[in-house]
Amino acid sequence: MSAAKQHAAEIVRTLREHGHQAYFAGGCVRDLVLGREPADYDVATDATPREVMQIFPQTFAVGEQFGVVLVPPSGAMRGLARPPEPGKETIEVATFRSDVAYSDGRHPDEVRFTKDPLEDVQRRDFTINGMMLDPATNEILDFVGGHADLKARIIRAIGDPNRRFAEDKLRMLRAVRFAARFDYQVEPTTLAAIQKLAPEIHQVSAERVREELTKMLTEGQANRAFRLLDTTNLLPEVLPEISAMKGVEQSPQYHPEGDVFVHTMLLLEKLPPGASKTLAWGALLHDVGKPPTFRLAPDRIRFDGHVDVGVKIAAEICRRLRFSNDETDQILALVDNHMRFGDIFRMKQSTLKRFLRLPAFEEHLELHRLDCLSSHGQLEAYDYARDQLHSIPPESIRPAPLITGRNLIEAGYEPGPRFKQILSAVEDAQLEGRLASSKSAMAYVLREFPM
Repeated sequence: MSAAKQHAAEIVRTLREHGHQAYFAGGCVRDLVLGREPADYDVATDATPREVMQIFPQTFAVGEQFGVVLVPPSGAMRGLARPPEPGKETIEVATFRSDVAYSDGRHPDEVRFTKDPLEDVQRRDFTINGMMLDPATNEILDFVGGHADLKARIIRAIGDPNRRFAEDKLRMLRAVRFAARFDYQVEPTTLAAIQKLAPEIHQVSAERVREELTKMLTEGQANRAFRLLDTTNLLPEVLPEISAMKGVEQSPQYHPEGDVFVHTMLLLEKLPPGASKTLAWGALLHDVGKPPTFRLAPDRIRFDGHVDVGVKIAAEICRRLRFSNDETDQILALVDNHMRFGDIFRMKQSTLKRFLRLPAFEEHLELHRLDCLSSHGQLEAYDYARDQLHSIPPESIRPAPLITGRNLIEAGYEPGPRFKQILSAVEDAQLEGRLASSKSAMAYVLREFPM
């Protein structure tokens, strides 16, 4: 038994010893029924938040008004300045409740605690997430047919799907993600409700949308997830730039697989589970500049400047979805550099080494590999870049500078914009093996850049 499961079972046992009902609830029950190890465990109980905090003195009331208390393992809170994240043995304990209305499409206007687990289940999202489990007996409480829907491989909203999605619009994206992750079908009335309510997804915060989309991209079923986003009418709402790829033809010589959308979906199909967030988003957005630059020239289809346009579009998407600066920088770098592999055999040593030392170059390499396998299938540039990365000593790719701006000042040069040009030229010569010492570098400067 995992430490998290053991801690959750102990919480259930302790709550019951104090006269309360308590069960495992939600996604952990689903995963246990499927024979999977849950990422985290949730406990549902009829104990109020105050009662939970009295029973477990080491707690964080992160959502007391909604009945949610975090219970970390004994002693784990020492020295903590903020609540720990759920999971990793910190258990979310939620009071049975019934929600009255959701005016903002996310938070209930009023929460009523209840003693009835049936009432609690009926306000949850999907039947497969609506089961409870007694960890002492492994008995499952299933008021909504979740076990049957697991067997039938169906994602079905609990009760009226229009009401479930009106309560929390993010549930529409979660339906897509669960269907993709488990390779299930979305039940027809649930699907119809999503298609109707898709424009209301804009009520959800950008951060929550970003996190759901990122999970879709990194859980190993990105292709299926994004095709479901298209089917449910959510794709043009959350990422119209990706929807715009549909029907944008490409040159059969380089892209025999089909249009830009087909190519991008093939690439997403090859993203492995656990792919980094930045690689996954770089893969999704690498050709986002093609639809607005499509041009049918006399010789072939062209996308002049699609990289530069793509970087601008990707930057707007990252801003809209509120990525961090570091994440944005890497995603934009992937978009900006994905076509450079086509020139790799013609690169000077200085250009090649600067290319190889891009931050997280392994992601650039992997994106190029996936890009090739999703189009013409030719991996010569990938093989060459990988071989060069592994064969060139790191100190040759990132050598210590032979001279600095201080050396130039000491030699009598006036500080200014010219310094960057001089130092860049010296580094080029160093990377190409033409300069190996500070003395030779200064002689080169005096000769090529006279004062």
